[in-house]
Amino acid sequence: RVQLAESGGGSVQAGGSLRLSCAASRNTASRFCWGWFRQAPGKEREGVAAIDTEGKITYDDSVKGRFTISKDSAKNTLYLQMNGLRPEDSAIYDCAAECGIPAAGEPSMVVSGHLVGFDYWGTGTQVTVSS
Repeated sequence: RVQLAESGGGSVQAGGSLRLSCAASRNTASRFCWGWFRQAPGKEREGVAAIDTEGKITYDDSVKGRFTISKDSAKNTLYLQMNGLRPEDSAIYDCAAECGIPAAGEPSMVVSGHLVGFDYWGTGTQVTVSS
């Protein structure tokens, strides 16, 4: 089993930046498909960005041009650079790894044109953006 640990959340003013990190416990993470999700109070969890095993990247329209997903395979770490933050970006951000067939009722997102679910999840980090 792979454990994921997020870090880098915090509180910023609108227009500010944060960089989230997600460290995987095993070195096989370099072959994973990865994703970032977020969930705001009273809303469903939504996919934000993903990177597949070939390095192809997918972004939700709400973050295109502001967020950048990347990974460092040598460090088994996934990143999410968030610039131009807005109050509506406030949420708990989770990383997820190992794409697969989405299970009914479980979070999923379109990655490289395919709807996928994820096998491994982190515990989340809070991002708060004030106006």
